[in-house]
Amino acid sequence: MKKTITTGILALAMFGAAYAQNTKWNIDKSHSSINFAVDHLVISETTGKFEEYSVNTKSDRTDFTDVVFDFTAQIKSVNTDDAKRDEHLKSADFFDEKNYPVITFKSKKFIKIKGNAYKVTGDLTMHGITKTVTLSAKFGGIIKDPWGGTRAGLKVFGEIDRYDFGLKYNSVLEAGGLSIGQMIRITCNIELIKV
Repeated sequence: MKKTITTGILALAMFGAAYAQNTKWNIDKSHSSINFAVDHLVISETTGKFEEYSVNTKSDRTDFTDVVFDFTAQIKSVNTDDAKRDEHLKSADFFDEKNYPVITFKSKKFIKIKGNAYKVTGDLTMHGITKTVTLSAKFGGIIKDPWGGTRAGLKVFGEIDRYDFGLKYNSVLEAGGLSIGQMIRITCNIELIKV
């Protein structure tokens, strides 16, 4: 019985090793961006981005269905083109950079829906709270660049509820409604270079 259990464990380990991703991809930041948008005063939206971030990616398949990646954004790098607003976003009213200096996302599944349409599911940690979220994705494919490298393109987009992560700061307008939207729209354009 003990031998059977040991054999089973070894088989599982070998199976896992056989399907472990070996191909690494580095992000090309000059052709990538991490953006967000939120409604403002009900009638418009405010946009922003994170200037400092990293993405660790591994995938062996040409359709990226085996991709695993983790993403980290530095709160200190938030940029909405308004220094005063950026400082407010870093404060305890919002991201609370002092206690929670990063946002992270760790992928769990990258599922092909149809054509180049995918769904990505993973654990998003923000403001000290971790939630599993599912976002839409578009896989642009893999090409050879003019300099002999291999590149892949991804776009990840969708909405998250900031209240789920304890980001509940708001103010009520005189005419009714809230000045800052609850849902945050995320758009990440990622270009990767095969290592």
